[in-house]
Amino acid sequence: MNRLRRNLLIGVPAALALRPWAAVAAPLRIEITEGVVEPMPFAAPGFVPDGAAATQLAAQITQVVIDDLTGTGLFREIPASAHIGRISNFDAPVQFADWKAINAQALITGAVGVSGDKAQVRFRLWDVFAEQGLGEGLQFAGSTANWRRLAHKVADAVYSRLTGEGGYFDSRVAFIAASGPKENRRKQVAIMDYDGANVSSLTDGSALVLTPRLSMDARQVLYTSYEAGPPRVMLLAGGGKRRVVMKDTSGMTFAPRFSPDARKAVYSKTEGTGSDLFVTDLASGAETQLTRTSSIDTAPSYSPDGNQIVFESDRGGVQQLYVMPASGGEATRISFGEGRYATPVWSPRGDMIAFTNIDGPRFHIGVMRTDGSGEKILTGSYLDEGPCWAPNGRVIMFSRETPGATGGPGLYSVDITGRNLRKVPTAGFASDPSWSGLLS
Repeated sequence: MNRLRRNLLIGVPAALALRPWAAVAAPLRIEITEGVVEPMPFAAPGFVPDGAAATQLAAQITQVVIDDLTGTGLFREIPASAHIGRISNFDAPVQFADWKAINAQALITGAVGVSGDKAQVRFRLWDVFAEQGLGEGLQFAGSTANWRRLAHKVADAVYSRLTGEGGYFDSRVAFIAASGPKENRRKQVAIMDYDGANVSSLTDGSALVLTPRLSMDARQVLYTSYEAGPPRVMLLAGGGKRRVVMKDTSGMTFAPRFSPDARKAVYSKTEGTGSDLFVTDLASGAETQLTRTSSIDTAPSYSPDGNQIVFESDRGGVQQLYVMPASGGEATRISFGEGRYATPVWSPRGDMIAFTNIDGPRFHIGVMRTDGSGEKILTGSYLDEGPCWAPNGRVIMFSRETPGATGGPGLYSVDITGRNLRKVPTAGFASDPSWSGLLS
């Protein structure tokens, strides 16, 4: 049996390939199209505990795997109450007739073991009607405290095998957590799992903070802080260490984002009555000016290859989107629809740009190709803004604010086809999401 173990740091579970199966001639696969997708029915009987100490953890991990998959809108769980068969031994042969009888197309079986503060999850994915395994059985190991990550990794592997796309469940989201009355909100930079779990605060709320931007590895955060008076772009790294990004602190700086390799920060800086784009090398502090206009250039975002930057500007008289080389130079306008365009962000797949569109009294989240073609509006409400991308470029998370004295912002997600609009659960008001890449 071939074994491959990846050594990972800071409580990140390792992956262990268990058993390769022969390739299936016509593998079970859900096809994602622009039209209505009929969710694939799957069964996930409770993962088998390898001993009494694993009983509760096995049930919790099973439920998170189910929640991850059904939350995509692409899969439909066949509930345990409808199951004919039972899985009481992970290594026993699967009785496929029991699962065919309830029309399950995919079957997920698993086992969970606990030893001290360590946990391991084994799982297999089966094509019920072909009566064959899909891909290899896998094992993930980590601390019991990281059990949710183990579940997300299982769900990512299942999602990838059934869609042909990368997963996005084992990821983190930075955001602004807000509390208090509308006219005097206390705001903190916070971080959570993609599904709203495991929330922790990164700032103490003593100063106004805005626009947190998470590095792809979720180890660093850029954000705008008013703690010294005028807004400044700050960098928060491991151990809670924070510092002002640029050496030259003249002017106001805001709207930061990391370069794809997290070695640079690009941001907007006031120059006279307008603002221009600047980039700073995070190691040396060397700052380079990218644009020189009398307009307001802001909200820059790198392409995933680091070669281009999309940003918003009113240089043409109206707030629109432009693309230019990452080193600066001539910018090309790409937005030409109705209304104004703001907060662009490049897809991690490199093929699309998400944006906020303001048309009359309504705010929308939309996507377009990187040349501005194929524009598609996905949402619309009193105030939808600030999109960010899931690691696989399939889902967008954004802020939606409700009107009125008691209204406030919350986080929502939507598929790039415009389907499956869902509220992300948070304890209080939340805005300005920024999604990491898949964790390693």
